[in-house]
Amino acid sequence: MKITYFFIVTYLWITFILLGAFILEVFMVYPNIFHDVPHSLQSSMDFMKVASPQTFFPPLGFLSWLTGIGALILSWKVKSARYWILGSILMMILLGLVSMIFEWPRNEIMFIEGSKVHSEGMLIQTAKEFLFINWIRVALNTLGAILVFKGFLEFYRNRVTREG
Repeated sequence: MKITYFFIVTYLWITFILLGAFILEVFMVYPNIFHDVPHSLQSSMDFMKVASPQTFFPPLGFLSWLTGIGALILSWKVKSARYWILGSILMMILLGLVSMIFEWPRNEIMFIEGSKVHSEGMLIQTAKEFLFINWIRVALNTLGAILVFKGFLEFYRNRVTREG
């Protein structure tokens, strides 16, 4: 039971770290990156040479999938928690897929190819699409965090009532 508790708490913790990082990006990082596209994209690339969201989110997102699947498998017997955790994992997988399918190509256009390959109009349009899709990612992460928190509460309630 302790390993199950560890997996659920770790998954919950990672999900909330991801959510906090997304919110930080939306309100602190993105206003700087997207304030004057395409010029602000270049200064952002100059700033993020050592580390960037691309070095942070993919590994942590993958870790959330692994700990979430571990939490689901280990807590499967607790029916009241099972579907909340499963729902959260589905949200986090969907978040990852939306990122890979829609955001990563736009990252490449804006931050790798940039104005050397694309027109100013294309970069402005890509930035608008990126920001719109990012709100979908924030919503998916928020829903995933709420679901895993509810799953954790159900698991904990089951554990306490069983021990009591």
